[in-house]
Amino acid sequence: MATRYAALLRGINVGGSRKVPMAELRTLLEGLGLQDVRTHLQSGQAVFTARHGDEESLAAETAAAVERHFGFGVDVIVRDHAYLKAIVDDCPFPAADLEPKQLHVTYFSAPVEPERFAGIDPAAYLPEKFRLGDRALYLYAPDGLGRSTLADLLARPRLTKGVVATSRNWNTVTKLVELTAA
Repeated sequence: MATRYAALLRGINVGGSRKVPMAELRTLLEGLGLQDVRTHLQSGQAVFTARHGDEESLAAETAAAVERHFGFGVDVIVRDHAYLKAIVDDCPFPAADLEPKQLHVTYFSAPVEPERFAGIDPAAYLPEKFRLGDRALYLYAPDGLGRSTLADLLARPRLTKGVVATSRNWNTVTKLVELTAA
């Protein structure tokens, strides 16, 4: 049985480095036997159908292929349509009432314990807020990510140690649900 997935590549095509042209990425993924490959934007999203593997093996296979082809390592998280839809459905913030630039999701490669974030005083960052979800962190940043002091704190290595973390804005989060729908 085939499953529709999204691959999230971390830290590519940012600031002129670690260039991964989307046409080459599509060809590379097709060479892995993945079908119906599409990319979204230039910031590292690809969707595809796979008849083999699971999220972890597909992520490892994609990361290895990118390193072989482009000559540098890249972290990859792969998630299926059901997970991506659940992330949207479970959003703890009123997404329909917010501008998409105000809401972000950080996807984690594995579950993270709330204790990891226990040292953060939420009141110190208001009106910004965050909530943990299933292998994800939701961030409400009313002035956008570029001006968010909470986003800077949440991205610190001590909070993401041992997991791959990659963030997407709400437009991309919802577009990935649409693109992975059967």
